[in-house]
Amino acid sequence: MLKKVLMGYFAVPLVWRVVAGFLLGIAAGILCSELAKRYGSEVTGCVTDVVAPFGTILIAMLKMVVIPIIFFSLVSGAASLPVRKFGKLGVSVLLWYFLTSLFAGMFGIFLAAVMNPAMENARNLSEKFMPQVASLKMHGASGGLSRFLSGLFMNPFQALAEGQFLPVIVFSILFGLAARIVLERHGDDNTGKSAGLMLRIIDAAQKASFQIIDWIMEYFPVGVFALTTTNFAVYGTELFGPYMRIALCVICGVLLMIFVIYPLLLLLLCRENPYRIMNRIKVAVITAFLTRSSAATLPVSFRIAKEKLHVKEQLSSFALPLGATINMDGVCIHLPVFAILAANVFGISLGPSQLALLLISVVFASVGAGGIPGGSVFLLFMVLENLGLNDAQVATIAALAIGINPLLDMFETACNVTGDNVCNYIVGKRGGMLEAPPQENGAYE
Repeated sequence: MLKKVLMGYFAVPLVWRVVAGFLLGIAAGILCSELAKRYGSEVTGCVTDVVAPFGTILIAMLKMVVIPIIFFSLVSGAASLPVRKFGKLGVSVLLWYFLTSLFAGMFGIFLAAVMNPAMENARNLSEKFMPQVASLKMHGASGGLSRFLSGLFMNPFQALAEGQFLPVIVFSILFGLAARIVLERHGDDNTGKSAGLMLRIIDAAQKASFQIIDWIMEYFPVGVFALTTTNFAVYGTELFGPYMRIALCVICGVLLMIFVIYPLLLLLLCRENPYRIMNRIKVAVITAFLTRSSAATLPVSFRIAKEKLHVKEQLSSFALPLGATINMDGVCIHLPVFAILAANVFGISLGPSQLALLLISVVFASVGAGGIPGGSVFLLFMVLENLGLNDAQVATIAALAIGINPLLDMFETACNVTGDNVCNYIVGKRGGMLEAPPQENGAYE
């Protein structure tokens, strides 16, 4: 009997199991929140003590595997193409990510200026989340441009151990390019053969890392249920009322990026029906929305790139993990909204120079968001400090952001992953990196 139940469970596509976990988590969390109103906060404490660790396990597993996946994928991708061709494609990918982040930042500032987010009793609402601010502050991306640039280069083993994304990216790309040069320069001698063997080992390690992700993804329905239940049990539905204007501002911006801006770019640059392409990547977008993790969505994006978009693995191995780490268009829409909110709450006047500084801060901060849930909250400290807010004011706005972040993070991540896949396809199409379409595989429909 149990075997039949498990077989039926695993026969359901993973994305729908995750959707079910998400919806059940909402229902369970709201029920817990309502019971707590009747019988006291001890109910919430009991539920979260039991359920929350299952969500924490999911986040811990993602953090465990994301750095190896980024390292092996980028080394493999950088080493798989001739240096000259890699340089051209690499510049195209980086330019795409930078320009879309810049546009998203300007778009976010424009939407925030038009919709003018404000919140009554903002300081009172922020008190509920203030205890979480101190721990997040320790991980905040402060220090400005000089710290950002110096942080690109550090001991690679220290970066791997500490989970520092940007130094890992820089070292991985340099290492992959260096390995390719050694392979081309030394040809069939012992050094060349050793370099080839090393790259084959790295390629195998990449595939082994993806296998680990496949196992973790089978746990996603449980983890998503636990995270969703905890969020709704602790925060309750009443908090979303005061946040409505902020939520609408961010969500409208994200939906316009996904359903208007990206399709328009596909139409202009690829001259084909953009919504056919968007339909092919829908599973990756849904997975990103539900898991709130670009890194966790990487295996799905890789499969879609191969089976639906037919982009060659040499490009996907570079563009997708890089995008999962530095391409944060959703974050670039989100952060300006809270910056404008801060200006409204504390009566700060934002002129052209302050808005330009805000845009620069948002684009540079977004690079450090990482591909894990809630990464955008860490970056809010840097953006707000650059606007001249003092520590108490920064803490107030950060506390407000924590309260609605679980909701906004889902939309942001969906936008980020959409941008990664669209970039991968456009650069592949224009760079001659598409394969002849094989027979369609419906496993991810």
